[in-house]
This record gives sequence, C-alpha cells and structure tokens, in this order.
Amino acid sequence: MSLIKSISGIRGTLGGKPGEGLTPQDVVLFVSAYATFIKLRSKKEIIHIVIGRDARISGPMVSQLVAGTLNGMGADVTDIELSTTPTVEMAVTGFGADGGIIITASHNPGNWNALKLLNSDGEFLNDEEGKEILRLAEKGEFLYSEVENLGTYTTNSHFIDYHIAQVLAMPLVDVKAISAAGFKVAIDCVNSTGGLVLPSLLKALGVKEVVEIFCEPDGRFPHNPEPLPDNLRDLSAAVVQSKAQLGFAVDPDVDRLAIINEDGSMFGEEYTLVAVSDYVLKSKKGNTVSNLSSTRALRDVTEKAGGSYSAAAVGEVNVVSRMKETNAVIGGEGNGGVIYPPLHYGRDALAGIALFLSHLAKSGLSCSQLRATYPEYVISKNKIALDPSMDVDKILEVMAAKYRDQPVNTFDGVKIEFDKEWVHLRKSNTEPIIRIYSESHDELRANALANKIMDDIRAIAAS
Repeated sequence: MSLIKSISGIRGTLGGKPGEGLTPQDVVLFVSAYATFIKLRSKKEIIHIVIGRDARISGPMVSQLVAGTLNGMGADVTDIELSTTPTVEMAVTGFGADGGIIITASHNPGNWNALKLLNSDGEFLNDEEGKEILRLAEKGEFLYSEVENLGTYTTNSHFIDYHIAQVLAMPLVDVKAISAAGFKVAIDCVNSTGGLVLPSLLKALGVKEVVEIFCEPDGRFPHNPEPLPDNLRDLSAAVVQSKAQLGFAVDPDVDRLAIINEDGSMFGEEYTLVAVSDYVLKSKKGNTVSNLSSTRALRDVTEKAGGSYSAAAVGEVNVVSRMKETNAVIGGEGNGGVIYPPLHYGRDALAGIALFLSHLAKSGLSCSQLRATYPEYVISKNKIALDPSMDVDKILEVMAAKYRDQPVNTFDGVKIEFDKEWVHLRKSNTEPIIRIYSESHDELRANALANKIMDDIRAIAAS
C-alpha cells in the first residue's frame, strides 16, 4: 500500500490501514484540514467548494466521503460529477467558489486515487499553502458544524458544456479552418472522462469524423493510463487502419495531451506544447515558460518568434507562478500539459486540442510534416541510486561547483547547460536517488551526456 502526502494533495492506493493507503479515514482527515484552511483564509463561516472526479472505480466512494466531510465542516458543495481537472478548475471561478477538490490520481493506475486541492482562483495551492494543510492534518484539531450549520449539497452536470463553449470562444481557435480541412481524428480516452468530453469537443470544432477507442467512462483502464508511446500502440494502429489524419490521447483527468501522426508515429509529448506555442506566437509575440526538465525546443521556437523563454521549477504551480511573473502568453510542461492564460491557468488538453487543430489546418501540412518543422531534440531519463548514508544535497552542490564555468541553475536541483544540450539533476524526496534528465539532438548523445554525469556523481560519492 502507498500513501503520499505532499503540498499538492494526498495520493495513494486504495485500501489498507489508515496512513498506509488511501482509506476513508485518510480522506476525511485531509478534507477536514483543507476545509479548515479555506475557512481560515477566507474568514467565512460558510464556504463554497466545487468538486468533480474522473471515472475511476473508486471515484463515487471517495466523492461521497469528500462531499460529506465538507458538509460536516459547514461547506456548501457543488458537485460537477464526472468531469476533468481543467473543467473543475474553471468551475471554481465560474461559480465564484472558495476552492475546489478534484478526485483523480491523474496518470496513475486504476488502484490509485487522489485529492487535488485548488484555491479560489481554480489553481493548485502553492508550497506554503500545501504545507499548512499538512500541518493542520497532522494537528487534527477540526471544528465540525452543528446540525443547523451543516453545508448544502447540489449537483451540476452541465459544466463540461460551458468548458467546451469557452474553448470555442478563444480567438485563436479557427473552427472554419478545421471544418474545411475535413479531419478524421482517432482518440484514446483510456475509459475515463475524456470519453465524455473529446467527442463533443471535436464535433463542435468541425472535425468530420471521430474514431473512438477506449471512450467508455467506466474507469476500467485498458492499458497503463499515462499517455506515453508504449501505452499508445492501440491508438497508433487505429490511426493507420482508419486512415485518420492524426490521433489524440489524454490521461484520465484530461490535463495532458499526446498526439499521433498520420503514419502512426509519435508526435512526441514534449512537442505538444512546442507546436501549440508556435501557433500562438505566430499571432502574438510574447514570452513562454516550461519547467527545467522540458525540451529546449520551446526556447528555440520562442526566440525565433522574438519572445523570451523562462524556466520554472518542476510542478504546475511553479510554472503558473513563473508565467504570471513574466506575463507569458503560453506555457506548460513537457508531459503534454498546455497552459493557455486567456482560458485559465491550468493544464488543459481541450485547449491544446483546439489550438493544435487550428494550427494544423492552417498550416496545410500533414501532422508528421508539421512535426518536422521543429528543432529535433531527444530527452534521456535516468536515475542513480546512492547509499542511504550519502548527503545527496552535498553531492548536488559539488556537481554545481564542478561545472560552474557552464550556465548552471540551482533553484530546483541542478541544471547544467552545454550549448544546446543540458542535464537536470533532481533528488528524490523519499529515497536516496538522483534523477537525471539529459537532452541532446539525438538519443546517443543524450545518453552519453547522462552517462558522463552519472560517472561524475559516482566519483564524488566514492570520495
């Protein structure tokens, strides 16, 4: 069993003993802490919280616990039921609520679930706020409401329609061009809530034909739900067999977007944000942001368009903060997460789909031809295990000093740049491991760079 308590919420496998897995007791504990935090922050006796969930089998049970606990804390609840993470984020501001809870374990397997916690702006809590909720949970001193002050519970199953309407209303979404292109699109929604949303969105965008696989939102994931190449073979085959122009895959809560080319090859999850940013930058010169472990291709595309690129620490909340600081016109993460501020500050696969299709339609290129217009980079992901007695922070400090003549960034681990290559070192918070991400123009060079750095770490550890 596994239970992970972090600043972004609580995540774990279902069942087991309290504190070891995601049990009803743990759900009640953390929701109580969250409600207490929101009450203290808002200075309101009665708060309003929006909740929604993906299609996991455990979703109804966890959702009932969340709603009941919030009501017991004197919070009014609007449950938008089966939904997506970005839809819940937009619903928080749409209803003028004080916060939101998304019941989803994102890309984790079906035996996991989680509580993603939002502020009144429909955005994830920052580091300080998350730590305060963990402190409140550990302290466990909550004041539940008496019977006359219990919160109310209402449902609203129409907010997905609002979300789609807002996506269609974005000025850069060109429904006319998409319709004229006559696209046939295949989709894999991993039997979660994408199956409720993507067919409706694509039809509204003017897509001629949609080929659906795994679109029944019953929570029975047919494959590992993370939208990575090894998990998208069925979609790749469906694109080729149906002669579709492209394919889209989303994760269970629909905040990540992967794209398949017309020949069944991968567009590349790192290049979802690159392509969408390229399209946005063609219409509006501006700045972009991604995290330190994302491809350099976004920087190349941004600078070519006359803008400025900035890197943020890993984590959506950090990317959003940096985007606001730099007034970025678009940003996100290299895992297929697109954040488009005119819609909202959250990763949103719906926005990514609408902007990408507009770009593809207006380019006149095939999907693979469009991909070929971008700089080619490959990221290698590795890790090195150390003796538990090792001072991992000290090792990273020595690595930063060793390469001080190169551009070095130390606000999230250590990132070292070598011309247009880079390596990013981040320590694990739970075990003596250093994760090593490296990027170069091809896989061989990226692996060679990673191996060189791992040799340096071993030498430092040995000394």
